[in-house]
Amino acid sequence: MTDAPAIEVDGVSLTYPGRPAVAALEGTSLTVERGAFVSLVGPSGCGKSTLLKVLAGLARPDAGTARVGGQDTTGSAGLAAYMPQRDLLLPWRRSLGNAVLGAELAGVPVATARTQARALLERFGLDGFERAWPAELSGGMRQRLALLRTFLTPRDVLLLDEPFGALDALTRREMQEWLQEVWREDGRSVLLVTHDIEEALVLSDAIYVMSARPGRIVRRIEVDLPRPRGALDTTSTRFGALKAQVIEALSAGR
Repeated sequence: MTDAPAIEVDGVSLTYPGRPAVAALEGTSLTVERGAFVSLVGPSGCGKSTLLKVLAGLARPDAGTARVGGQDTTGSAGLAAYMPQRDLLLPWRRSLGNAVLGAELAGVPVATARTQARALLERFGLDGFERAWPAELSGGMRQRLALLRTFLTPRDVLLLDEPFGALDALTRREMQEWLQEVWREDGRSVLLVTHDIEEALVLSDAIYVMSARPGRIVRRIEVDLPRPRGALDTTSTRFGALKAQVIEALSAGR
């Protein structure tokens, strides 16, 4: 099914058992076309991260289907490169070893993966830290290292859960610009979870807005702004109008 969308979510519902049980997702549906950059925004606790876990094959929905590249993700971890909110760096591996872990697990030869990682260390602000232990890195550096690990994983679809959340404002803006460049160059499909509406507008072709828990999609907003986008674009009239649409949709989904 090579012509299938990069991501297809159709009527996914998921409830976490417990006392009380927590309904995280209810009838959630969305599509990410191949080569598209799509963001998912919504209030805290609405199921955004849960949806990424379903797509990563790490959570099993109670109803509905989720596919990556036409393949069902239920019980199939590894169809997409996934970056969770926590960096999950291995404390017994140095920076370079952590960077190449996803590539290694995907079958890339270690020497090849290390060469690719070294070529990107400076771009990720990690030049000179390839032999540092995770405990020796700042929170922002750990987050950049986790993002590098995700990008080195040879998968056509990237699932990014708040990848810039631990970065300062200036570094975050630089990484947004960098991410646009890399995405345009390699043509991969991206589904990004973010709480930052401006970040979603700067990066995305389209934005899905989720309701409060249990999460469902309340609106899809096309981002018809020229690329590349930077800090000055956030001051434009069209940017402001799109931001107002997102805020309105978020308010309606409470």
